[in-house]
Amino acid sequence: MEILPLLRACIVLLVLHVLLLSGASQTVWADGPSRTPDLTPNQNPDLVGQGQYVFSLAGGCGCHTSAGGSVNAGGRALKTPYGTFYGTNITPDKRYGVGGWTDQEIIDSIRLGVKPDGTVMSPVMPYPAFNAMTDADVTALVAFLRSLGSVARQNTPHEVNIPFPGLAMRVWRWLFFTPEEAVVVRSPSHGPIERGRYISEHLAHCQECHTSRTVFGTLDETRALAGNSDGMDGEVAPNITPDPKTGIGAWSEEEIVSLLRTGFLPNFDNVQGLMALGIEGVPAGGYKDMSDEDVQAVAQYLKNVVPLVQQLE
Repeated sequence: MEILPLLRACIVLLVLHVLLLSGASQTVWADGPSRTPDLTPNQNPDLVGQGQYVFSLAGGCGCHTSAGGSVNAGGRALKTPYGTFYGTNITPDKRYGVGGWTDQEIIDSIRLGVKPDGTVMSPVMPYPAFNAMTDADVTALVAFLRSLGSVARQNTPHEVNIPFPGLAMRVWRWLFFTPEEAVVVRSPSHGPIERGRYISEHLAHCQECHTSRTVFGTLDETRALAGNSDGMDGEVAPNITPDPKTGIGAWSEEEIVSLLRTGFLPNFDNVQGLMALGIEGVPAGGYKDMSDEDVQAVAQYLKNVVPLVQQLE
């Protein structure tokens, strides 16, 4: 595994060199007009409440809260094969957080992975998953983030083991990220499986941990949700497809619901690590706070994805 980060960095830098020589650098650096509308949410209790629920569906954005730290103030370490990344401060603090950003700039960071100064985020921030969040959901989420207290905590610099990481992130995004149109409607009225798909793929971002990655750090779509033996923080993320032997095919929908509510497996063991963090969330919410309708929709969706055989050690 030690040579993979260097290999990936070399590939990225080679592509960058070719693009620069060909005069195509403006294509790489330019981010066209945002596809999201200019949404400025009114700070009303209903919108903030809706945003808090979206926040819960995203696992309480737990990567932005360190153990024992203030909610959303950043500092949580996330270890990857590329190095250690630290959750950033997303409180309304104007110096260290997002208090000086416009609503649209926050939306673009969530959906497009681009900061106001043009810096491209690492895909450790799962903007490829959040990209298809509905306008209503992302607008409400911004309203909720603005409603929380400011924390003047300076961001911890990432400790990556690839050269020129800023350039590498730009090239990765140019090569592997295609913005989608925002999902117009993903409401329960569209059916539980579609609602479950939307929550799982674009809010809870299940595939980011439970799908293995290619040599380029992209999701291996041929193994979708079949588990990842080299997950974040070195964790093994299990197969959650409905394969009866290596996945959760033998589980009932009620057992899936119970896991998402309590963190306990059917054998009465409990989950650990990032999954436990997502379920419990932060004081503002986590997966455990999903509505009965939504948690059932997620369970139905997981029971209907393609079953894949993949035994993880």
